[in-house]
Amino acid sequence: MVAVKSHEAVRFLKSPNQSISAILTYGTDAGLASERARSAAQSWAAMDDPPSEIIRLGDADLESDPDRLSVELMTVPMFGGRKVILATAGRRINAKLLKELISGGPLPGVLVVEAGNLKPTDTLRSVFEKAKHAAAIACFPDEGRDLSALVDDEVKNANLTISPEARELLIAQLGADRALSRGEIGKLILYCAERKRIEYADVEAIVSDASELNLDRIVNAAATGQAGIAVRELTRALTGGENAQMVILALQRHFMRLHRIQAEMDRGRSAADAMKALRPPLHFKQKNAVSAQIRRWPMAALTVAQREISQAARNARSTGARDDLIAESLLLFLARLVR
Repeated sequence: MVAVKSHEAVRFLKSPNQSISAILTYGTDAGLASERARSAAQSWAAMDDPPSEIIRLGDADLESDPDRLSVELMTVPMFGGRKVILATAGRRINAKLLKELISGGPLPGVLVVEAGNLKPTDTLRSVFEKAKHAAAIACFPDEGRDLSALVDDEVKNANLTISPEARELLIAQLGADRALSRGEIGKLILYCAERKRIEYADVEAIVSDASELNLDRIVNAAATGQAGIAVRELTRALTGGENAQMVILALQRHFMRLHRIQAEMDRGRSAADAMKALRPPLHFKQKNAVSAQIRRWPMAALTVAQREISQAARNARSTGARDDLIAESLLLFLARLVR
């Protein structure tokens, strides 16, 4: 029975426990949940010599063969080791099915499940947190320390260095989704590939460019219930070459900040003090807008918004659907929710 907090995940995954045969990753950061699920599968597979086979399964694999997941987990490979199944929670791979598999005791194979944001009372999360041979890993947006480590690791692996000013600006632009953060860092590294050092101007040119203003207009319109303006600004941004997934990232980062501010206010702090406590700090151009929005978004609504944004981010990356339509649908949902 292991409930792993978000900041404990790296250490937990580096030292896999042989007695654990079921792992769940969940949280508002869909990219991080996916990354940690893959990391868990690789860590547990590497415990055997030779490394275990990793099999990825989703709802589509169970359409024609509903017992596929349980058969794979219960089948012992001919040449030893354990099968490692990497699955995504969905319509078929749901709490009921997983509870039946996990509650029976340790599994012959290893099951790693990637899910979205789950409340403490959700059955799926409870199943993994309560079973002695299972673990549930929380995956929430990176804090400053996590982002610093991510930036440093990526830059070092590219055989580059980064100036302190550039590093600070880059970290301020990241954090809502691990996969998209890696994408932004990768784009910056590619831009600086012919040089040895990343400078402040490089981050401004690639990560913090003029599109930021467009993203702010989209985000603020959705957060104040102005659906028509949000969709119009989205269309304008996409026509100008903006990526729809970056719009979703901007929404995720913005609503996470609203959530943090509201949480501090619920603890008795003033809105001004709660905004000052944000790390990275809130951009001065957004302070008035955020101050007005926080009065319109109670904690319950922010929780719903974060769940929908997380799901949209996941769908935009993995379903093959048009991410511009996913982003537009998300904007309409948020605008309706605040109204």
